[in-house]
Amino acid sequence: MLRSVPASGQPGDGGLDDPLRLGRAMRLRLRDAVQALLADPSIAGQSDVARLAAVVLYAKSRAPKGGKYDNVTSIWVAELGRWMGVGESTVHRRGLAPLRNSGGLRTEVVPDPYGHPTGLRCLVMPLWNARKGGGAGHPLALSKVELATLLHLIEALFGHGWTPENKEPTPPGLLAARKGRGAATDRLGLLLMVLNTGSSGWLQLRGGSVKKREGRGAATMARLLGCSPAGGKKVLARLTEAGVAARGRKGTGTGMDGRGRVMVLPVARAYGRALAVVEAAQGSEAVFSARPAGAGGDLAPAVEAGALGVSGESEAETVSEAEIPARPAGAEFHTVHASVVTPVVPPRLDCGFSGEGRGGEGRRPERVCVREDQAVDGETAAAKAGSPVAGDGPLRGEKPKESPVDERVEKRAAGAGAGGRPKAVSGGRAQQQRRVGLPADLGLRVALGPVSWLWERLSGWQQDQVAAAAKAELSQVAGLGVAAERAPRLLADRLTGRLEETGGEALIKKPFGWLIGRGLVRRPSCTDRRCDDGTRLDTGGECENCGNVIHLRRARRARIGAEIDRELPGLDDGERRRVLEERLRERAAAEAEDLVWRQERARAEKARRAAVRAADQERAEDERVAAAAAEAVRQVLACEDCGQQQAGGLCEVCGYRRRTEALTVETGLLAATWAAVLDDRDDIDAVTTSVRASLEADIKHTQREFLDSVQPGELDTDPAGAASVLAFAALQTVEAALSDCRSNALERLGRTEEADAEARRAYKTEQGRRWFRHNPNGADAIAAATKAAETARERTAQYLLAVRLEQLHEQAAARTEQTGSAPWTDRLPELAARPLEGDTTGTMTA
Repeated sequence: MLRSVPASGQPGDGGLDDPLRLGRAMRLRLRDAVQALLADPSIAGQSDVARLAAVVLYAKSRAPKGGKYDNVTSIWVAELGRWMGVGESTVHRRGLAPLRNSGGLRTEVVPDPYGHPTGLRCLVMPLWNARKGGGAGHPLALSKVELATLLHLIEALFGHGWTPENKEPTPPGLLAARKGRGAATDRLGLLLMVLNTGSSGWLQLRGGSVKKREGRGAATMARLLGCSPAGGKKVLARLTEAGVAARGRKGTGTGMDGRGRVMVLPVARAYGRALAVVEAAQGSEAVFSARPAGAGGDLAPAVEAGALGVSGESEAETVSEAEIPARPAGAEFHTVHASVVTPVVPPRLDCGFSGEGRGGEGRRPERVCVREDQAVDGETAAAKAGSPVAGDGPLRGEKPKESPVDERVEKRAAGAGAGGRPKAVSGGRAQQQRRVGLPADLGLRVALGPVSWLWERLSGWQQDQVAAAAKAELSQVAGLGVAAERAPRLLADRLTGRLEETGGEALIKKPFGWLIGRGLVRRPSCTDRRCDDGTRLDTGGECENCGNVIHLRRARRARIGAEIDRELPGLDDGERRRVLEERLRERAAAEAEDLVWRQERARAEKARRAAVRAADQERAEDERVAAAAAEAVRQVLACEDCGQQQAGGLCEVCGYRRRTEALTVETGLLAATWAAVLDDRDDIDAVTTSVRASLEADIKHTQREFLDSVQPGELDTDPAGAASVLAFAALQTVEAALSDCRSNALERLGRTEEADAEARRAYKTEQGRRWFRHNPNGADAIAAATKAAETARERTAQYLLAVRLEQLHEQAAARTEQTGSAPWTDRLPELAARPLEGDTTGTMTA
């Protein structure tokens, strides 16, 4: 079993087995591997927590064995968090989840036979791809010895330390105590610095021009971490304060400060290098620089550089690169003056210095700031507000007239417009004027009433941001089923409760951050959006869902406690509580992993549905384009029947004629279903011919009526339109005849023997039902039986009609296949020789 232990030694003691004592080839090999890992597209651009997690998992990966690639790493999430100095939630949120989303890491929960998680199996995908595709020549394809060396190096730098059973303990690393915010950045930065530092201990700085304010060391750290020079400067300052790095300047022959350098102290100690003069971490106090030999001065002699030897904590008192830049050779320092001068001559009281004359009262002079907060009115107001004996003197800084600065302040105050908006004035910068009182909106005044004192401490821009956040929260609360007039009161109650938790407004040091990040933010205790700290926003009562969550947690705790009592009887209270808490943490970790897995599956399903939807839309668009193209091609085709150009394959008149012909045939077949013998073709032809002749007579009659109703010569202007109207009239005539023929066929088929037999069976069946058995010949029974018989007769007639029509259609199709149909080019002479009807000819020529 592993447990953390205090450090028994520090790496960098200079022994041959020191993990920081790397050979040049090994250091370059590890540096290339780590840089290749961080430059992988799935890891580059991630947060420092995710990148450090990838490096740690990569170092703990298994080397290939027996020609098989087994790169899986087994680890706990809490253990990985200790490696990086962060908590489990940070590892999940900022480490594992981004790596899984980008494809840089694959994880799998390893359960025991009872389903409890016993670990997390991780596969670093860049390493897997490197060994599969690149082979042994890839920078990431480290051998077993190289991976072990990298892991020992990481242990020495920021390992948390442990004591395995029957083995030597592993002490904590140099940055093991560095935890919390920025810990992963500092640990990753130290690792990259060590891998870029040779045996001399000096970090290999970047070349080229750098910003003077940050310095070359900060620029180098920014390049290693992929951040800004300002961020690199902060990381370098924290590492310097931790005692693992030191900044100094290269010595010159004239004793002046030369080019800035950064020493990695653990590497220098590992190789037994003498530490040069480096820079110590300084606070906000004044720093005095050491003078070089030969510098002019009338005080104490210069301190030699060799006397400033540095320990591991960098004790030299030299200023940083940003404070005093390097001077060229030959430049002289200014004389260093003492901070306190001891007076030699006693001070005189008659030399005219300010404050000498105290008048007859003999009192001490007033402080400089006495009554300076009073308003100055006129030229003599300053003298009246001051001492009665001091007058206008240089000590008090009183002047007979207002200064230009005061005049500008008054002009700026007078020039500010309504609503606190900035206005440009001469000599001053436009600023957002803050409002002393709460906003004019009644809802905001009610909601922000409990924090009115904090509101007065905000700037104009901050007040606008808080007002916007309060409006957004009010609209969100109103959208959860809360009445709009109750939302401001609920928000005011929330702010009051948060103030009570904090201890009052006086304890809030940063009002804007507290209001935006804590006061106005809703804190749901469960998955219900209407929950706020266990209270329902819509009803004001306790949240039932929170009660269910608490009940489930208590039930789980009781169930696990019962399992412990059954499996491990005889435990004392302290040990039982420890085992119970451990199992509860394991269960919570398993649920978190399951939640992450379900979220990943939901995201994958969402992405799959989006891809399918996009494919369907693309296919529909392709079909629409193809249909439009086919329609465009069809529109230019000539009519198949009459040969009219640009008719879309069939002109309007021919279309009506085709539908009329088809309905004429259908009407003849409907009549043949009851008037002809279905097996006799001649009988069927006779019936259909009779129906056709009758329909043609009806069509001629309808067309004649239409021609008689129009004025003579009216149809001559548009012959195509006249032909279309006549064809449509013929179609309507046939459609009406078809409906009548269908009704007649159903009526005739309803009187056949089959229909009568089916009606009799339905009548007897309905009459014999159990609710009519006591009186089968009663009025109700007879009425129900009659209705059932008529329904059965109608269904039988419809069935007979469908069967006989199908039989007739099959016979007609077989006859059409035998005879075939001639194309319209062969039928054109026949159509051209066909005379028009007499009435139509007379009307058209009249």
